[in-house]
Amino acid sequence: MKRFVFIFAVLLLTLGLTGMAGATNGDNLIGVGPTSRAMGGVGIAAPQDAISAIFNNPAALGTINGSEFDFAGTLFIPTVTANVLSPAPPNGVGNWSGKSQDRPFAIPAIGFKAPITDTLSFGIAAFGVSGMGVDYRNIDPMGMNSKLSVMKFTPAIAYKNGAFSAGLGVDIDYQAVDFGEGLSHNYAIGARLGALYDLGMLSLGATYVTPQSVTHKRVYDFDGNGTYDDLKLQMPQQIGFGVAVKPISNFLVEADARWVDWGGAKGYKDFDWRSQWVYAIGAQYKVMPNLTLRAGYNYGRNPVKTHDGFNPAGLTSLQGIDMSTFGYEYFRIIGFPAIVEQHISFGLGYDFSPKFGVNLGYTHAINKTISETSAMSAVTLESSLKEDAFDFGLTYRF
Repeated sequence: MKRFVFIFAVLLLTLGLTGMAGATNGDNLIGVGPTSRAMGGVGIAAPQDAISAIFNNPAALGTINGSEFDFAGTLFIPTVTANVLSPAPPNGVGNWSGKSQDRPFAIPAIGFKAPITDTLSFGIAAFGVSGMGVDYRNIDPMGMNSKLSVMKFTPAIAYKNGAFSAGLGVDIDYQAVDFGEGLSHNYAIGARLGALYDLGMLSLGATYVTPQSVTHKRVYDFDGNGTYDDLKLQMPQQIGFGVAVKPISNFLVEADARWVDWGGAKGYKDFDWRSQWVYAIGAQYKVMPNLTLRAGYNYGRNPVKTHDGFNPAGLTSLQGIDMSTFGYEYFRIIGFPAIVEQHISFGLGYDFSPKFGVNLGYTHAINKTISETSAMSAVTLESSLKEDAFDFGLTYRF
């Protein structure tokens, strides 16, 4: 019991310290923890640790032997650039280009799993899962500076009966945004459900994450009337499927498909994002009893639609608030360019003993550019994004 209380306290501390997460599939991380991320974010059918099990499929808690404590961290390094061609003020911002000045972000994740009975297992985790932002202050005449971060604290339980497992996790979300006019934060609650059928050589998994809504109070003066407006922002529902094949004891291949409903989520649909299918494939090969090599690939179509031919002098309704179309498009393309599509990753794991192991990983999101031009070619807005991330994790089994 003392050990559990200590781990629970560390989880709460991690929750308080977490900063912005990195944008990848939309503004969601492709995966959590170095084992999943090194394999392209897979883990619905065959999670490798407590963190990725709770994030990808809580049913998998029942397939992890014994008790386990995982600590992981990601150093996330996005490179964002913008190019703007527009009229001079007051109808535009003039011409400028530059690179976002945000520093690299450190994203911790922590997880714990323990059996309750022969058929029930309990797990708890805290991790950063979503985020995006740019900092063009002193470059952009409008001083664009945007931040979104989402942290989840998730207790979960799994039931295992033979080859079949079912799991339930309760997401307690902390979401913070800052669009350059002060931080606004709030909380939400939701659930993630999972099922897993493990035949040894073949595993099948499915998962569902409920939509989770937050209302941010007094976040931004969208209509320019001197009063800060509220913004409803919803983490979208997700449905995922996975299959894992283990043709020999030391080799695993897994493929996942996940549908993320950006197009039906408050906030994201208001900024005209499309829902996306995310596809991931990963493999790991145990080259010796204590050394495992991993690699993966992840693809999700850019969810941010382009609006060529927009009227920069018009008005757009955002959650019932009229704001300038120029400002609306400027925020979509310059202030929140969550547009990368392809990710390649690799990593390794080394067990110093049956109880203690270290996992490392690297992920690169290939450069993607989005651009749109207004009617009469009066305004052109363009952003490019690429990402690098270095992952580190420790696992203690007991």
